[in-house]
Amino acid sequence: MGMIRTRVSARLGAVVIAGTVAATVLAGCSAEADPIERAKAQVSAKEKAVAEAQTELTAASGAFCGASKDYIEALDRYGDVLNDTAPTVGDVRNAGADLAEPRQDAVDGAEAAVSANQALYDAQQELVDAQIALAEAEAGPTGTPSGPAPAEPSSTPLAPTASVERVKQAESEFAAAEASVTDDTPLKDAAERFNSAAVALEMAWLALVADAGCLTDEQAVQAEAAVRAYTSALQQDLLVAGYYTGDVDGVYGPLTVQAVEDLQRAAGLPVTGTVDKATAEALQAKLAELGGAAAQESVATTAAIQQTLTLVGFWDGPVDGVWTPELTAAVQAFQTELGVEPTGTVDAATIAAFEKAISDLQKAATAPTPTPSGSDG
Repeated sequence: MGMIRTRVSARLGAVVIAGTVAATVLAGCSAEADPIERAKAQVSAKEKAVAEAQTELTAASGAFCGASKDYIEALDRYGDVLNDTAPTVGDVRNAGADLAEPRQDAVDGAEAAVSANQALYDAQQELVDAQIALAEAEAGPTGTPSGPAPAEPSSTPLAPTASVERVKQAESEFAAAEASVTDDTPLKDAAERFNSAAVALEMAWLALVADAGCLTDEQAVQAEAAVRAYTSALQQDLLVAGYYTGDVDGVYGPLTVQAVEDLQRAAGLPVTGTVDKATAEALQAKLAELGGAAAQESVATTAAIQQTLTLVGFWDGPVDGVWTPELTAAVQAFQTELGVEPTGTVDAATIAAFEKAISDLQKAATAPTPTPSGSDG
């Protein structure tokens, strides 16, 4: 009997084990037979990965923006050393060296943000692939996935390539300026080289920070407007001085750089293509040489003149702040009408005549219309 019980127990044990193994196998087969659930799990995992990648990008972008702003502030302080004190060559070199750490932080931040941006793109692409696989699993081996295909992610850079290249060029020029200064370099030359390179570098980083979305909408608009206004005024002055041949468009491009370099050569200054204090003074001196016409031909004043001539019927061109030969002819024609010497420039006499003409126009526009008198009997 004992042996029978043992054999029965052994058989029952074998049956239980076999049943367990069979259940496990069947469960595995069931999982393999349910690709939809497996595809859904993959989609969930990829959605989580995208969310994590987005969080990491937000953090990396914030760190980059903070480091970049610190670097721009360091460049501002550097400019103060050169402009607001009586520096020595040592001060210039030390101030340049003090920029090394904030510059590296900004560069490191940029690289981390770029890597995080690429990681987000990769995670988004993997999610799209998982969504496509789920749609195919739900359609079955002979069916067609219903609904539109998931949108492919776009690989959008954090900032335009042109902005990044401007920063790289400005950094290279600044490094060259640093390397060119020795203890034997005259202080004037050292300050000019560093200051002009620092101005260009600060403007380049400011544009990059704005393009990368580090500023609020209002700040970005103000920053862009300030840079464009400065560049437009510079282009207009260079145009009047005879160094610039392009459009007054507010873009500090190759023609603007060439014009600044030509001015610097003519003035005997270091040729950098960027405006420092000495270059600005040389430009103003050139405008002063040209007399009253050059002194008044700024963007704002020119636009006001165009608007005035439009009101009195002597200008039908654009009110864009650009002084052209046609505008000079219009000024001369109006001066002739006003009895002022037709010089084509706007001097005190012409301004006085302008004001009188506009005043007369306003009086005519607001004067009451005479009422016809009735006839007697």
